[in-house]
Amino acid sequence: MNFVFISPNFPDNFRNFCDRLHKNGANVLGIGDASYDSLNDELKGSLTEYYKVDSMEDYSQVYRAVAFFAFKYGRIDWIESNNEYWLELDAKLRKDFNVTTGVQPDELSLWKSKAAMKPVYKAAGIPSARQHRVSAIEEALEFIDEIGGYPVFAKPNVGVGASETYKIDNEDDLRAFFSAVSGKDYVMEEFIVGDIYTYDAICDKNGDPVFESSFRCVNVADSVNDDTEAIIFILPEVPDQLRDYGRKALKSFRVKSRFVHFEFFRLTEARKGLADVGDFIGLEVNMRPAGGFIPDMMNYSHSTDVYQIWADMVCFDRSYKNPGGPDRFCVFIGAKDRFTHTHSHEEIMSRYGDRITMCQRMPDVFAAAMGNQMYMALLDTEDDVREFASFVVDEQAPLLLPTLYK
Repeated sequence: MNFVFISPNFPDNFRNFCDRLHKNGANVLGIGDASYDSLNDELKGSLTEYYKVDSMEDYSQVYRAVAFFAFKYGRIDWIESNNEYWLELDAKLRKDFNVTTGVQPDELSLWKSKAAMKPVYKAAGIPSARQHRVSAIEEALEFIDEIGGYPVFAKPNVGVGASETYKIDNEDDLRAFFSAVSGKDYVMEEFIVGDIYTYDAICDKNGDPVFESSFRCVNVADSVNDDTEAIIFILPEVPDQLRDYGRKALKSFRVKSRFVHFEFFRLTEARKGLADVGDFIGLEVNMRPAGGFIPDMMNYSHSTDVYQIWADMVCFDRSYKNPGGPDRFCVFIGAKDRFTHTHSHEEIMSRYGDRITMCQRMPDVFAAAMGNQMYMALLDTEDDVREFASFVVDEQAPLLLPTLYK
């Protein structure tokens, strides 16, 4: 198998995908704009060959790199980056080199446009927040009146992450929003009061999951926009309704042979005509693995290797690495220096050191979303999760109060 991996060096943990492909016997052919000498040694050992381009944004350069690999190694079987940013690049390369193992350019609209996602959710029987494609302020005011008033939430129609999102509480906020995003493509939704849960899966060529997981997080948009602290934890098992909706979404969005990250709200306040407290509603779909440390947290939580499961799906269309258990909570806490915390770093390590799986200072570029100091721990019960959160970031611990996740 000839697998072209686009930008295999970023993020850093993607070297694990290359490693597992290599161990499965694939030729892993990397294309990136980083110098070969700068690559991680483990990544170098996993790549059959690496082709450096001056710019990944220059399609002609990337095209020539794939053409070189095809000439040298024969037909290309897979082209993938596992990165949302390169979805269009991956798809265009597949079309141009007749690679049929991934999504094609004309299929991308359902995956990238938040407005296009709404009819798909509806067809699948998955409730989701009412939405308005932002145009004139008068039409936005009509939409806000239709859904019962403020607040509303606005975000780019195409894009990932929590940057450039807005919670709008009144007409002054609305006018400021229109001034800030003039000419940009935005959607506006009714504001949902709830917790974000995810459905993460690796699915085979039929769109059936070979691995499933879920994590709950304090709204990352709040962490960025309100400068709060980040708390994320992998659940030992996927809640039943969430698993049902996740599998329906895989089929409705026509996902095949991918690692995906779908986001849902679980309502903490009922929304008339939408859902009751405790119910899940669709938020958005992302056709790539969850970001940051999440894949590694899944490994800890489920005693497994998601990188190997993904590589087995690619090479054999099945998984030979089943979760081994026991399944536990894996918790990430990103503490921010601006808060005064009761317990010092030394006290945290003294009490939880035997349960800490990772601990490090975060680069400033990631601090807004992930905190200045991160702690990752493996814990057995929800009470343990609350205790750990209260000990590390006592001011933010109330955000973990909901007691049931099933």
